[in-house]
Amino acid sequence: MRTILRSVSEGRPGVAWARHFEALWPGYRRWYLIEGEAARPTYLACERALIAHMPEIVPLWQELVALAGGSDLAARYLSGYCPPPYMSGCSQAVWLRGEPLLVRNYDYLPELWEGLLSCTRWRGRAVLGMSDCLWGILDGMNDAGLAVSLAFGGSRDVGVGFGIPIVLRYILEVCSTVPEALAVLQRVPCHMAYTVTVLDPTGAHGTVFLAPGKPPFISVRQVATNHQGQVSWPQHAIATGSVDRLTVLTSHLHRDTETAERFASRFLEPPTWSDPRGSGWGTLYTTLYWPTRRAMEVRWHGHSLAQSVEAFAPGALAIPSPPDSTLRPW
Repeated sequence: MRTILRSVSEGRPGVAWARHFEALWPGYRRWYLIEGEAARPTYLACERALIAHMPEIVPLWQELVALAGGSDLAARYLSGYCPPPYMSGCSQAVWLRGEPLLVRNYDYLPELWEGLLSCTRWRGRAVLGMSDCLWGILDGMNDAGLAVSLAFGGSRDVGVGFGIPIVLRYILEVCSTVPEALAVLQRVPCHMAYTVTVLDPTGAHGTVFLAPGKPPFISVRQVATNHQGQVSWPQHAIATGSVDRLTVLTSHLHRDTETAERFASRFLEPPTWSDPRGSGWGTLYTTLYWPTRRAMEVRWHGHSLAQSVEAFAPGALAIPSPPDSTLRPW
């Protein structure tokens, strides 16, 4: 497996984003219509939902739609409202001894990862993060030092709400602190079960269990994988090792001799790390976010990329395959 990670900086939506859209829209369009166009909400429903729940980013959505060509279908897709169901793996944790740190693994199919780390100032605020759904965020941080990440919540239930990457984009665009982010997560509906972890420079943190038809549950737990307390989808939990990952990471987190660097390295070791070359699904990257520094690092076996909000370096990096010695079955 050889993947390219691009680092792109863009002050206002422009050529870089338009090219990104053009390259990936055909695949996203097929996915968006997988259940038929009638299964997706109308333009008016999408617009009303954005205005009701995330009004601050409506002008940005309109600007992106125009860059995308202005089609009805692209506008509906880019709203992030009621998309088809999707799920990922992921492990995430907050380290609080010394400098606060948010560390996470993103587990997914390699061919469906956008491979884009962007730093934008679309609304004036700097937002640095891994792109998904063309302008959503898988994990990221803003210039206030607020860091966020997501993990699939382990349920097949689907409801009325937004895809979680768009919600994370919204949080980083409008929030500066964990309390502000938690308030957003309590009022903006999410269409599937997802767990969101937030951390700011003060060490304030929260892990929020989101699920359609249920009130958000806010926890101070520092580790999250792919079940929310109790396992509701045993087959998925077993296949992804969700319980094992949670147990192992929690044990290491609270070990007296553990350091931040050693804990972060656990994310590149089984059972937290899984090889995508086996089943085609596995850990694509590890990210570390230091809110007090406004800095982050992307890691793979034997390779890393450091970036920061203040000193973001555009470019492209070829990610090597993990060494054979690290191969493990799921």
